[in-house]
Amino acid sequence: MADALRGLAVMGIVVLHSIEHFNFYSYPPTDAMPVWLRFVDSAVWDSLFFLFGGKAYAVFALLFGLSFYIMESGARRRGEDFRLRFCWRMVALLAIAQLNAAFFTAEVLVLYALVGFVLPLVCRLNNRAVMALAVVCMLQPVEWAKVAMALAVGGDAPVALDAQWWGTCYEALPKRDFVNMVRVNLVEGQLASLAWAWENARMFQTASLFMLGMLAGRVGFFADTAENRRLWIVLCGAAVAAYFPLRGLADMLPNFVADAALRKPLVLIASSLMKFSLMGAEVCAVLLLFYATRAQAFMRWLMPYGRMSLTNYVSQSIVGSALFYGWGFALHDDLPIWASALVGVAIFVAQAYACRWWLAHYARGPLETLWRKITWLGKR
Repeated sequence: MADALRGLAVMGIVVLHSIEHFNFYSYPPTDAMPVWLRFVDSAVWDSLFFLFGGKAYAVFALLFGLSFYIMESGARRRGEDFRLRFCWRMVALLAIAQLNAAFFTAEVLVLYALVGFVLPLVCRLNNRAVMALAVVCMLQPVEWAKVAMALAVGGDAPVALDAQWWGTCYEALPKRDFVNMVRVNLVEGQLASLAWAWENARMFQTASLFMLGMLAGRVGFFADTAENRRLWIVLCGAAVAAYFPLRGLADMLPNFVADAALRKPLVLIASSLMKFSLMGAEVCAVLLLFYATRAQAFMRWLMPYGRMSLTNYVSQSIVGSALFYGWGFALHDDLPIWASALVGVAIFVAQAYACRWWLAHYARGPLETLWRKITWLGKR
């Protein structure tokens, strides 16, 4: 089930990255496009972001915590302490992330590697304590501190720290200088990505999702039981019910809060919770579809894709960079959004069939094998 969910998440990520032109946001002029085609572009963009925007990455993060639970509990059954080994595993992930970062300006694995250190710190706490910490992180304590500061003493409009670095990246991406693009992506690109994650409330949300994934493993949340099926239905309904007022609040706040220092953290809190609620509804719906309907056949078809999620995530960045950036085919100003979505689907389908072939011959994907070997380096 985890492999199928992970496969869905990575599928959503590649399609979203494709319509974003892998974070380049450069498109052909729309003036000459017929109105109906501009409508199609807008519909594709809005639909895909509604389904996957902020949710695909969240599912990926949730399952990251689940994977930690599986490895840590297995090590504990063997009488081993996995915590230091996991810290080394995060160092290895940080190194692997540099390959992805060299090609893609909005790389997320660095964030996962850094935030991942929270898991060995909390894994020996009981469920209630971990849940309390996860809730606090999900509620965005830093943003609430900004709200309190703005109410108490006021303040100037927040300055986007990541803007200066994004500007440098966008200057390098359309050029044919591959070496300079790699240099910029590895320096300014990573600074921009981490600064964006901090300023858009992703760091605390990621930590919360890691802990929730670990808790889901502890309580057997993904197991197919009658009790869990009832729980998934209740949680799905509650998450949908929470989504709409949160969506309304996030949309209305900019019109009613004039102070930018107060408005930005409030919008971030509301939008973060809104995306989390819809992600929760989607996960519960997928679980029900997987276990209770014929959709299970498609989900099982996705399992090999999910098992090779690290390889797929990095390879799709390399392919997308080659397609859309200046050093490659430079299609960023040739393909409109609807065509870019089809490119993303094509990448997904090609990767999915490649994964099925690979796993018919090997136990794990190439990067999964490398990461595993580095993780257990020095252990006989």
